[in-house]
Amino acid sequence: MAKEKQALTKLRIDKWLWAARFFKTRRIASDAISGGKVHVNGQRVKPSKEVHINDTLQINKVGLSWEITILGLNAQRRPANEATKLYDEDEKSLKRRQELIALNKDMYASAPQSERPNKKQRRQIHRFKQAD
Repeated sequence: MAKEKQALTKLRIDKWLWAARFFKTRRIASDAISGGKVHVNGQRVKPSKEVHINDTLQINKVGLSWEITILGLNAQRRPANEATKLYDEDEKSLKRRQELIALNKDMYASAPQSERPNKKQRRQIHRFKQAD
């Protein structure tokens, strides 16, 4: 009796989010779903909710948001380049997220650097003090 490989028609949302590499573990995915960070077809759901192809998801994570459509189901976690083939992101969502990332980079790049001396400067200070 050989098992036949059947195409998946439904999959738990927590498992799909883990397989699509939105979350590192299923536990973290479940916590995000329970916390209202993930919506399926505009509705808040439980981690056991089964998703199907063409369902839409809204995912909020660390200040970023994704609006995606499910294109494929995979019960196993695969490499990142294969995981991106499981969904299609809305262009507005992608553009909004990239602008937010660029804004955050600009904000942190313009932040003043620490006023503490670095290693080279500390050595110079020690040499100066010992020269007296």
